Amino acid sequence: MNPSIVIPRGEEKVTVELTVKEALALSGQRFNDQPQVKSDATRKLKHAIDRKFEV
Repeated sequence: MNPSIVIPRGEEKVTVELTVKEALALSGQRFNDQPQVKSDATRKLKHAIDRKFEV
């Protein structure tokens, strides 16, 4: 990662509500019978970040 990259408001906090499965999927756990778990969690994170920058 390039240390010279500056992210505006990069130290602000974002709150996202995830299920336990979603949190585990983002931490690397695989759910082979439910591959959509990780994509759902990623979608929630992206949506929360988008809302943060809309303000």
